[in-house]
Amino acid sequence: MKTYKPKEIKNIALVGSSGSGKTTLAESMLFEGGVIPRRGSIGAKNTSSDYRPVEQEYGSSVFPAVLYTEWKEHKLNFIDTPGADDFVGGVISALNVADTGIMVINAVRGVEVGTEIIGRHAKRLNKPLLFVINQLDHEKANFEQAVEQLKATYGAKMVQIQYPVNPGLGFNQVVDVLKMEMYQWKPEGGKPDVLPIPAGEQEKAEELHNALIEAAAENDESLMELFFEKGTLSEEEMRAGIKKGLVTRGMFPIFCVSAEKDMCVRRFMEFVINVTPSPCEMPASVTTDGVPVPYDENGPTSLYMFNTTVEPHLGEVIYFKVISGVVHEGDDLYNATNDTKERISQLYAVAGKNRTKVTEMMAGDIGATVKLKNTGNGDTLSLKDVDYRFERIVYPNSRYRAAIRALNNSEEEKLSEILQRIHQEDPSFLVEYSKELKQTIVSGQGEFHLNTMKWRIEHNDKIEIEYFAPRIPYRETITRQAQADYRHKKQSGGAGQFGEVHLLIEPFVEGAPDPVMYKIHNVDTKISVKDREETELPWGGKLIFYNAIVGGVIDARFMPAILKGIMEKMEEGPLTGSYARDIRVTVYDGKMHPVDSNEISFRLAGRNAFSSAFKQAAPKILEPVYDVEVLVPDDVMGDVMGDLQTRRAIIMGMEADSGFQKLMAKVPLKEMQRYSTALSSITGGRATFTMKFASYEKVPGEIQEELLKSYEEAKDSDE
Repeated sequence: MKTYKPKEIKNIALVGSSGSGKTTLAESMLFEGGVIPRRGSIGAKNTSSDYRPVEQEYGSSVFPAVLYTEWKEHKLNFIDTPGADDFVGGVISALNVADTGIMVINAVRGVEVGTEIIGRHAKRLNKPLLFVINQLDHEKANFEQAVEQLKATYGAKMVQIQYPVNPGLGFNQVVDVLKMEMYQWKPEGGKPDVLPIPAGEQEKAEELHNALIEAAAENDESLMELFFEKGTLSEEEMRAGIKKGLVTRGMFPIFCVSAEKDMCVRRFMEFVINVTPSPCEMPASVTTDGVPVPYDENGPTSLYMFNTTVEPHLGEVIYFKVISGVVHEGDDLYNATNDTKERISQLYAVAGKNRTKVTEMMAGDIGATVKLKNTGNGDTLSLKDVDYRFERIVYPNSRYRAAIRALNNSEEEKLSEILQRIHQEDPSFLVEYSKELKQTIVSGQGEFHLNTMKWRIEHNDKIEIEYFAPRIPYRETITRQAQADYRHKKQSGGAGQFGEVHLLIEPFVEGAPDPVMYKIHNVDTKISVKDREETELPWGGKLIFYNAIVGGVIDARFMPAILKGIMEKMEEGPLTGSYARDIRVTVYDGKMHPVDSNEISFRLAGRNAFSSAFKQAAPKILEPVYDVEVLVPDDVMGDVMGDLQTRRAIIMGMEADSGFQKLMAKVPLKEMQRYSTALSSITGGRATFTMKFASYEKVPGEIQEELLKSYEEAKDSDE
């Protein structure tokens, strides 16, 4: 394979909803470029993209597949991404390194919620989008409806390059209004016959041709002047205008194909080569220090690692984009993240399960390497003394969580290693051991996401596991002032233990002044604060600790021990064992013994005094509440809202959003368990949602009683 320069490379991400035909389109592109001798099919389980066992089991993509083909003296790198919303992490990874997104639309279903969600990610990343309406050979294909839906979503920026003459079961003709030609295919597809546009289609073709000329001219002042002068533009001038429109997201061209029959795929690839931007025509990558790094083969070598897979016989395969310079087989590079040296022992151009060894790759190219020791997703490898580091990819917040364990306890350690490996392959799959909950928690984009990982662990790694509902990370706090004292006294021969602590606790309120007066045993008592210590708690909230001891009744050296005892009880709240937060503690009196007082005595005295006061201070349990946004079609809005209300949701508002309704609510985390599954069931998979932690709020009284009862029963069963 030749070494391609940045201007000869096109990087695209094939994105779209499940069932739109991305993998089939990828297969036809590989075939047309001669990378594979025959096209595989999803039904036959032999496509280049979906080669992993779980993908062949499901009949759909689970991971992004990096592929390439060579066409008209260019290298076309493309990433076939999963369509299911649960695997959106693969879409995000692909869009971050691609220069153009190719949105594949199902001609039967048109614009779907997934289309809109992916479109938002592309907009956030400022990526050009080109739309391909696929499956025009389906008996229920409706090209015009799909175009209207796209225009309703993206407005006048949608511009047709082609339209089908005869969509449906007999589909084999397309009019191209850029070239003003008609293409006609034989049943086997492939290379078409190029024909004049029939008289019956001439008027429609001219109308769309003129609209395309105007749209192309609008993106370039010199083209606009040329258009006014000549009244038209040449094909080459139109392509220049379309490219400028694409790069600035001022134009979204519409193409049409039948990927399964390999019709119009060659023309689509030609359009991609001619019109989509090469890496050097896109904005430069920017380091974490704000330094732009252009895609220049003469610059210092720098690679960005964006994806990892674990392959049989090869081990860990890491995919990269060359940001700058040229990388050679055998190069020694340095990881800017952890300052370690890595040798690029092998370089591959990748076409899914097929890999071609190469000796070098230039800036803008996408490839893979193996046997890196200390490098993972998001890391930057560069020549020594090249201080480049690029931002890590940001993935959506998790929407589904479960506790996990191996059915065989002896396999827990092995399971932990497998979970970390899966996280490396799919960074949107999160793994955490919660010391607070005493559970291993896995989080992902939905129940299907986690069930897919379960299938892989049980079938590939042969470990039986189970998911179960995770505990909720409740918090405890108080709602009023309370006083308590505690004397710890122990005598067992020799030196004993003695410590007595008197303290007050009250709710912490941000900005409140330090205490000067308290009512203690119904007597107004002035407080003289000697010292104030503020602790930002790792689990959220604060503890404010005041030393108001007068007369030296407790030596200052014992105050840290008292605070330590209080913190121990904050870590295991008196009500349910949950973390406590947002409390002010004032130690104002006590006693000590000249011989028997020591740190442990005051630690225990402080701990028990705090626990006693806490229970008198009208304690409340707090629960995590999340901001939830649901993107839902109009016709099922009422059902979705009704379901949320059964989950103790507070509806914050709703608004129209690109043909859908966006419903905003605050919902307790406890009520979000299995919500992704319920939402899919209610809406037939047509809605999606995001969730983000908002705050801790008091639980209703009846739920607090249930929690207290459950905690006491659990303690009794443990004893």
